[in-house]
Amino acid sequence: MSAAVTAIRVNAHGGPEALAGETIPLPPPGPGEAQVRVQAAGVNFIDTYKRSGLYPVPPPFTPGEEGAGVVEALGEGVSGLAPGDAVVWLHSGSYAEALNVPAARLVKRPPGMDAAAAAALFLKGLTAGMLLNGIAQAQPGQSLLIHAAAGGMGSILTQWARHIGARVIGTAGSAEKAQAAKAHGADHVILYGEEDVAARVREITGGRGVDAVIDGVGAATFEASLDSLARRGWMISYGNASGVVPPFAPLELARRGSLRFTRPVLFDYIADEGDYRAAAQRLFAVVAEGALKPALGARYALADAAQAHRDLQGRRTQGSLVLVP
Repeated sequence: MSAAVTAIRVNAHGGPEALAGETIPLPPPGPGEAQVRVQAAGVNFIDTYKRSGLYPVPPPFTPGEEGAGVVEALGEGVSGLAPGDAVVWLHSGSYAEALNVPAARLVKRPPGMDAAAAAALFLKGLTAGMLLNGIAQAQPGQSLLIHAAAGGMGSILTQWARHIGARVIGTAGSAEKAQAAKAHGADHVILYGEEDVAARVREITGGRGVDAVIDGVGAATFEASLDSLARRGWMISYGNASGVVPPFAPLELARRGSLRFTRPVLFDYIADEGDYRAAAQRLFAVVAEGALKPALGARYALADAAQAHRDLQGRRTQGSLVLVP
């Protein structure tokens, strides 16, 4: 028998106003699934891309790619979990009071990690691990340019990069955010609204440029990112916060010094359950060492999801945002 839960729904693509609370049925968990009570859902730019239609998900749907909560019921064939287990997950539809999640996507939370911290950390932390370790292969002494270093994603990237021993140059939109980025470990912070980012990077690095740029801003920073790289550097474009990067000629990579370019998606790196769980273990190990603390920003009621999207896209936030049912 289905239960009734409140969820945030997108019935037509659009702006934040497209997010509306509705009561929807929630059936019992099916084979291989667990039903979880949501204690906190992470708010991420990917949610805004799906809501707007940039990433084509046909309506109606419930947004939200990650959450943390408690197992309430198990479907047939599920082992290794029990009702009452505190878990975190990556699964669409997390802007809700409860949902059914494939058991293969549920990871038990480390002892002492509360739901809000887990929801603020999990997707961004797995993404940071992919970007730094899987792609950039960051090493002690390397120089990295991390855009929006005071944001939820940027703060995690900065902390983890510093833990590795890399030299971090961050960008920020205000003096207040620059101080926050430095508190997370950035060696230098460039105010991108007031300074020429590429020129400052060359000045800081003695003309060489950085080994990798990790850019989730997109269109507004793309040219400066390319111009900030050393020869054979990695241009890692992982987001579109300011808009989609326009088409460019591959010859531009050669002209700037045989640069390497990638546009990764986390879910391609963790599609296999073994890879997913290994990535989660690496993330939680860095947290356990005390090297990475989730920068939890504002908490919003589930009903205020539209305002959370406005604040995120308006760059009015620091740290990671969560919805609390």
